[in-house]
Amino acid sequence: MIEEIHRQATEPMRLMEVCGTHTVSIARYGLRQVLPKTIELISGPGCPVCVTGNRELDKAISMARIPDALVATFGDMMRVPGSHSTLALERAGGRDVRVVYSPLDGLKMAKENPHRKVIFLGVGFETTAPTVAATVLEAKKDGVKNFLVFSVHKTVPLALKALLDLGEVKLDGFLLPGHVSAIIGSHPYEFLAGKYGLACVISGFEPLDILHSILILVQQVKSRLSRVEIQYKRGVYPEGNLKALQIMGQVFEPSDVEWRGLGLIKGTGLALRQEFAEFDAPRAFDLQVPPTREEGACRCGEVLRGLIRPQLCPLFARGCSPQNPVGPCMVSSEGSCAAAYKYDS
Repeated sequence: MIEEIHRQATEPMRLMEVCGTHTVSIARYGLRQVLPKTIELISGPGCPVCVTGNRELDKAISMARIPDALVATFGDMMRVPGSHSTLALERAGGRDVRVVYSPLDGLKMAKENPHRKVIFLGVGFETTAPTVAATVLEAKKDGVKNFLVFSVHKTVPLALKALLDLGEVKLDGFLLPGHVSAIIGSHPYEFLAGKYGLACVISGFEPLDILHSILILVQQVKSRLSRVEIQYKRGVYPEGNLKALQIMGQVFEPSDVEWRGLGLIKGTGLALRQEFAEFDAPRAFDLQVPPTREEGACRCGEVLRGLIRPQLCPLFARGCSPQNPVGPCMVSSEGSCAAAYKYDS
């Protein structure tokens, strides 16, 4: 496969992998080093923890400070720096913040602690949103009144449009996310090929998957025939997972949301519908959120837009490391900076 890529990739091309899991696999297996110099791989905004803005993080931290509240979160969110604190620091200070592996764990905590408000932090793309939606439906069916969700879910396709419309980075093709696409299918990306003329492949995550997908992209770019192809056929169907989409649409509706590095993108958030307002954490509390601030030297936003490699950030491996992260791209297991620090530095 590597030899075939070298044989066919005779012209320069820039390809962006959108998914953080792809970023980690590419770095872990040294795929950049085995590709011809004509191919430049660029990492994009495919890490949900990384693109969560400080304002949302500050709200989550403020929720942890509510008396008798219990905050349930996935582990990656614990050490992501907000403007003034982290969830890990709040827990160290005595707040009840617990790591869970499923939103159902949060629902179980709510049932076990009926006199406390249990707030689940719903962070992720279309991959995790259906499971959160299913948990909300379960809570409603069981009459659980103390389970709340702070939804900071985001959806991918329109974020790619926003990235392209900025006009900052020139691309020839996208390596599209397999996990997200297992839910939404391939149809929502058609505009990338039709309107923007980009080669697109939905890829699996093993090294051979990624190399195969790169070869398909090379062939599309050479032939000047842009389309959305599915390499990850064992996990993705063109129509997506219809049951997951139905559940997600039943509970959530599109909302406008802030993306780190990309700004406000309309229609890319997932807010709880009015009929599920009783489970919406932001509506339940009068939060006192301190003014948001950003770490000026951190260039995570530029990394997420594909403008710079992590190593070009002045903090990389100096003031910022996985042990002492300054920005979310160094915290998350799917972050570009964390992958570069572990495998490329």
